Amino acid sequence: MKKQELRALYKQKRKDLTEIQIKGLQENIYQQIYNLDFSTVKNVHLFLSMPKFKEIDTTPLITYFRNKNKRIVVSKCNFKDNTLSHFYLEKDTVLSLNKFGVLEPVAAELVEENKLDLIFIPMLISDDKKFRVGYGKGFYDRFLLKCRADARLIGLNFFTPIEKIVDVNEFDVSLDQVIYPL
Repeated sequence: MKKQELRALYKQKRKDLTEIQIKGLQENIYQQIYNLDFSTVKNVHLFLSMPKFKEIDTTPLITYFRNKNKRIVVSKCNFKDNTLSHFYLEKDTVLSLNKFGVLEPVAAELVEENKLDLIFIPMLISDDKKFRVGYGKGFYDRFLLKCRADARLIGLNFFTPIEKIVDVNEFDVSLDQVIYPL
């Protein structure tokens, strides 16, 4: 299937999930993450979840990585050119909703992409080659192209990958790993 068709299909599938289903799926994903080795990681980039889209709740992951003495980095959207800027998320960082309902840091310390060791990426679905379908604006595609080659890219998803996204292009970035409920 093409990205546009997959986007519509998996937005609906996610919308159809019940809160009980989501809790179970998330717990499975969290346990897989907790079992990974992050001993060499210093800076972890996480997306701040959008509950209205039933995204995986990253709050427990923020707590987990803080308890492991990792610095948390989150993004702010630039809607003029669909790019992201990245900032440290400290315990006292103020967050504000942007015009699309996305939480973003206010007056936080800027972080360059080359400082990121581990990046968790939201998605609607992925394929067997670890390409992803997001919301279609290209924010993460542009961001991931700027990251270090050795930065670890992990996608988080509620659904088992499909065989193939047929319209992958040169701007799409294959992830290192996709974590989904087993």
